Amino acid sequence: RIMTNPTIRVETAETEAAAWHARLGVRNVSTATIEEFFAWRAEPTNAAAYRRVEKIWADTGKLGGDPEIAGALEAAMSRKAGAASSRGVPRTLLGLAAVGAAAALAIGAWAWQQSRTVFATGVGEQRLVQLADGSSIRLDTASRIRVRFADGRRLVDLERGQALFTVAHDRTRPFIVDAGGTQVTAVGTVFDVRRDGATVSVTLVSGAVDVTPEGAGRAVRRMAAGEQTRVSSNGLDTQAADVEAETSWTDGRIVFRDTPLRQAVSEVNRYLTAKIELDAASLDAVPVNGVFRTGDRDAFVSTASQVFELEVSPGPDGTVRLSERKNN
Repeated sequence: RIMTNPTIRVETAETEAAAWHARLGVRNVSTATIEEFFAWRAEPTNAAAYRRVEKIWADTGKLGGDPEIAGALEAAMSRKAGAASSRGVPRTLLGLAAVGAAAALAIGAWAWQQSRTVFATGVGEQRLVQLADGSSIRLDTASRIRVRFADGRRLVDLERGQALFTVAHDRTRPFIVDAGGTQVTAVGTVFDVRRDGATVSVTLVSGAVDVTPEGAGRAVRRMAAGEQTRVSSNGLDTQAADVEAETSWTDGRIVFRDTPLRQAVSEVNRYLTAKIELDAASLDAVPVNGVFRTGDRDAFVSTASQVFELEVSPGPDGTVRLSERKNN
């Protein structure tokens, strides 16, 4: 009977895993590619190899200054020095060149790993991120996330902004979103997380999630579909949510339903580089109802000025001011 060599198979799996890691790190990954990856990873040897590759890249940034790494590099240089000297290459120059190359490789690998796990959008921009596990993350305007798959967990740090998470079901690896210390834990579900300063809002579209606020003695809040939990200095507050309105940004819309005018202007401004300034204190709390395209400043300004009889004044820096008319 012919026996396969397990060492060679592992080396092949490592090579294939590295190739998959690079292939899945591009900005857009097709569904066909993801399905092909799942089929490849179904084999235990491949799955183990891919986990090792993930760990290697996750740990790359931690190697700088490690005394064991430095010792290993020095030993390697010592072994090579004799052969190099016989060819007329000065030992010192060889050592410096090798150290420089190793440092450049480590820095380059760390930078590559960082660039493929950090995703961000500018003002007015949205982006869809496909993860290797089949999950997807849609980023809203001016948002930034950092993705890490390690220690049997799928971790996402929401550093700023808002994102809609569609999580692939995997009971063995919880999907955890950290937003300023507040953690949202899911297995397979769809939910929206938004950071507004120190306040975090979690809207659950489907499935179930656990929300855990920052701090000692944290009480876990289990959410049901159709609910929104706000985490602030006042604690946790869970209410029924208007899910369509809360997630309308994913379709490029802003939905206002009895939204105070001041808040509506602030929401529109999230998608604008040239902002709207509201100078109408007496109208701050007046309710606004309507649907607007994200980034469509002209439509909002035109509607608001007509409905509330506001005066429109363009600013020299590209902003526009809405103010109460003097004859009101």
